[in-house]
Amino acid sequence: MATKKNKAAERAERAAALLREQKQRERRRNLITGGVVAAVLAGLVVVGILISRSGDVEAPTASDYGVAIGDPEADHQVVVYEDFLCPACGAFEEETNEEFEQLADDGQVYVEYRPFELLSSFGDYSARSVSAFGVVLEQSGPEVAKEFHDLLFEEQPEEGDEPYPDADWLVEKAVEAGAEEDAVRPGIEEGVTEFAEQATDEARDANVNSTPTVLLDGETFNGSVDELLDQVQE
Repeated sequence: MATKKNKAAERAERAAALLREQKQRERRRNLITGGVVAAVLAGLVVVGILISRSGDVEAPTASDYGVAIGDPEADHQVVVYEDFLCPACGAFEEETNEEFEQLADDGQVYVEYRPFELLSSFGDYSARSVSAFGVVLEQSGPEVAKEFHDLLFEEQPEEGDEPYPDADWLVEKAVEAGAEEDAVRPGIEEGVTEFAEQATDEARDANVNSTPTVLLDGETFNGSVDELLDQVQE
């Protein structure tokens, strides 16, 4: 009898886990609108990621709220709007980061990353991480800020899985990226700053309402990562 009860309990636990996973998938599908975007779920490998579309984006040609790699006079220019908490952005970064860096080194593309706050409904990490990025950019320069940007995606927390990383963790990542702790700690400990607010206002003014939103040569790109990389290399 005890064995039957244990087996029944195990089945019930598996069913509950599957239901939770299904609800998470549905929530993410509803959250990321304007296009079907693949994300990393439950440790599964994502192939053929699609890029989100925010409609007709009218982004400024230059921004004070991002960091770029490559030559501005390269054959192609890419702008990426991201949220550090967005799982689809994490998947996009995993698929494109090394490729973009190589293409930028080869002079084929100029890539600008513009993080902003989109997922405020999941807590304050979205805004705090963008604010921390702004502090690192101002205090330590664009190269360190780009490394910090990469680390935040490499060690990205899961949306809704609170408590999120605190200020000490963000400072640790900034120092790992190359920042001086004394230079960045006060600003990061401040929490949400004007940088996050203004970066978010700029994205919203450009009609960006989903992430990742990608512009290729000034036009909103709607397709897969493979298609994007192919076009950049043409």
